[in-house]
Amino acid sequence: MDDFQRGIKLTIFLIAAVFLFFTGRLFWLQIVDHDSIGSRSGSIRRIWEQAPRGHFIDRNGVTVLENRALYTLKIIPSELRESSVPYLAYLLEIPVEELKAKIAEAKEYSPFAVSTVYRDLNEFVVARISENLWRLPGVIIEIEDKRKYSDLFRGTHLFGYLRNVNKAQLDTLAEKGYTPDDKIGFTGLERFYEEVLRGDKGARYELVNPLGMLVGKYNEGKSDVPSIKGNDLYLTVDAELQQLAENLLRATGKSGAVVAIDPSDGGILALCSEPDFDLDILNGKTRKKEWAEIALSPQKPLFNRAVQAAYPPGSTYKMVLAIAGLEEGIIKPEDTILCTGGWTYGGRTFHCHGGHAHGTVNLKKAIIESCNIYFYQLMLKVGLQKWNEYGKMFGFGQREGIDLPGERRGLLPDAAYYDRRYGKNRWTKGYLVSLSIGQGELGATPLQLANYTATLANNGVWHEPHLIRGYRDTRTGIYVPMQHESRTLPVSKQTFDIIKEGMQGVVMQGTGTMAQVPGVTVAGKTGTSQNPHGKDHAWFICFAPVENPKIAIAVLVENAGFGGSISAPIAREMINYYINEKNKPKTEASAIKAVAKVKAINDSLNTKPPAAENSAAGAVTDSTSTAPPAAEESTD
Repeated sequence: MDDFQRGIKLTIFLIAAVFLFFTGRLFWLQIVDHDSIGSRSGSIRRIWEQAPRGHFIDRNGVTVLENRALYTLKIIPSELRESSVPYLAYLLEIPVEELKAKIAEAKEYSPFAVSTVYRDLNEFVVARISENLWRLPGVIIEIEDKRKYSDLFRGTHLFGYLRNVNKAQLDTLAEKGYTPDDKIGFTGLERFYEEVLRGDKGARYELVNPLGMLVGKYNEGKSDVPSIKGNDLYLTVDAELQQLAENLLRATGKSGAVVAIDPSDGGILALCSEPDFDLDILNGKTRKKEWAEIALSPQKPLFNRAVQAAYPPGSTYKMVLAIAGLEEGIIKPEDTILCTGGWTYGGRTFHCHGGHAHGTVNLKKAIIESCNIYFYQLMLKVGLQKWNEYGKMFGFGQREGIDLPGERRGLLPDAAYYDRRYGKNRWTKGYLVSLSIGQGELGATPLQLANYTATLANNGVWHEPHLIRGYRDTRTGIYVPMQHESRTLPVSKQTFDIIKEGMQGVVMQGTGTMAQVPGVTVAGKTGTSQNPHGKDHAWFICFAPVENPKIAIAVLVENAGFGGSISAPIAREMINYYINEKNKPKTEASAIKAVAKVKAINDSLNTKPPAAENSAAGAVTDSTSTAPPAAEESTD
């Protein structure tokens, strides 16, 4: 009897053990390892579908950035047979080891997730792989999108480019739905407006057999979720003016930047930096050799000089000092000084450009002929504090707030800055002499100079510069305008009228006569930015027409010497197009002629620098300066 009872207990124990084993195995397969069992047996497979990014449309309704088809090879690592890898590499025409490395990277992220291993397949390769998909389980060919750039202009530093989401970014972006398969805006507008442009992913559900081969659509596709295209951005940029600006700047053969602004609202009409590069090098599949040349180039084509480089503004800054003097009651327009060509202060003699004597000089003449001595003396009367206050009013020493990443503040020194740099009571008023003519530690970006010019044109109405007017919501079809800041400076109209009169004289009879445009009143100012690494940088700022400003421009050409000779003609051709030619029938000949003019001027001046000079050397950042503390002579 005892043996019988022991037998029953043993049987029950064995049955319980078997039951527990199967229960545990079922739990493991269904709960813990459900992804694995799903991928090895007949199951439903979800494939994410990338959303097309939004388009860019210029101020005239021209689409300047859209999408085109991109063939992409994707894999599910757990379904891909190791024996298929050499054959797949053969079809792709790439080394086996390169493909294995990509597969290993995909497997590290997730063995069961769909991962991209190769983009931008040509149609021949797509056809070969498609014919052999039956023998390549775990391999998927997808049609996605890549960017199609404008044929009119490059827009390198405007548009920016996309890059794959990296592992570091995934730590913060995964919660927003990003995967290693995704591309994200890395620079330019693509980065700044990533959330607006990216759209929403879709999902496709497929039935696959136990070998991972496609059987058909799940639920006849009724469960699929369509992707939602990103929102289209409406730019303030004029595509043809942008094209002209790029071509004119490129024709100089030098580095530099051009920024044009609509004074009525702060909208950027054109913004370019030279050198630039072809964005298609990074579009779809990166062309590695060309990208390496760009990244390692001493000319720094990745550097957006329009917003990321700060230079001494030279004589273009003299109007800030003049406004401070007028508004504080320190000078009157009719007050004069005697310019003998030299002025002694602190035991040192400072000269006007070229040592020329200007004779009796009032404010208007000082602006027109760019008399340094007038402004040397005015600076000592105004003082550093007031000079700094008026500079801040116009946006210097702070970010303008443009919708591009990486904007620099520039540098607007004050007493606290000099105390930090040189020590308290270890600097003198002699340091102010350089500041009076826009030299010394002062640093401004081309964007800041352009917006300052627009503010002068507006009689003191400052607008936040911007590239985007608004966007069209893809879901609703409704246009959503962007809001931008504006403010009015506490400066009288009378003061602005005096400044404008002087700037108009610069173009009519002074240092900027090469900016004259038939039938258009132009106000401008030349400037020279001293560069210890080579020839001086050439500035020219202007706006037109004076009576009803429609465009304000800042042109900087590095290592070019005198702004009136090389920068002013660029501004002239841009004004002529925008005011005189824009609404006329377009002819290619007129655009080519404008570029040829600038190139001819540059060639005649024989100013093309060696490669070492044609770089970002001489540009200053927020914390450095290329000019010595002592005053130097301006050459404009």
